[in-house]
Amino acid sequence: MKSTRSNVKVLEPKPEECDIAPLIREILGKLGEDPTRNGLVRTPERVDRALRFLTSGYKMDPRQVVNGAFYNVKYDEMVVVKDIEFFSLCEHHMLPFFGKVHVAYLPNKRVIGLSKIPRIVDVFARRLQIQERFTQDIARTLQELMDPVGVGVICEARHLCMMMRGVEKQHSGAMTSSMLGAFRDQKETRDEFLSLVNYKTNGL
Repeated sequence: MKSTRSNVKVLEPKPEECDIAPLIREILGKLGEDPTRNGLVRTPERVDRALRFLTSGYKMDPRQVVNGAFYNVKYDEMVVVKDIEFFSLCEHHMLPFFGKVHVAYLPNKRVIGLSKIPRIVDVFARRLQIQERFTQDIARTLQELMDPVGVGVICEARHLCMMMRGVEKQHSGAMTSSMLGAFRDQKETRDEFLSLVNYKTNGL
């Protein structure tokens, strides 16, 4: 394994771990299904491909994703990218959780390409996750890559492990936040971030 500066592991799969389909076929049998019936014959391969995509973040390095898209500019006001949709898998039950992420930062003599922020979100969403760590991973990565005055991240999500099983609460949601630098130290900065996240504009 190699690691980024933020101690996030970038996983290199071993050859013996590369064939998931036979394991899925075995699981289907253990569940009482017939893996050879018409509707399930190709299911193991489909699940294999789906799991590889949904966990592809292990093979992504945030630095490579950003690819040096930093720009020197005299801008010291808050930059906010909100309503970034994401889908991830809960590491406890491997069931989906999904929602929106809102990211803000205060530049320190440079800004990042706006499209790179959703890409960073995807890096961490496409791993087995818990919402709390997911939120922190995004904030810490931006802080380390950019060295801004501060970073704020808010995540709103619904968890199928709560909706489909367990407590079976269909309308519950979870919110988490990570505030670094000025966002942690200055109430007015946090308040501005929250007001911008809640602000609705026509057509947006």
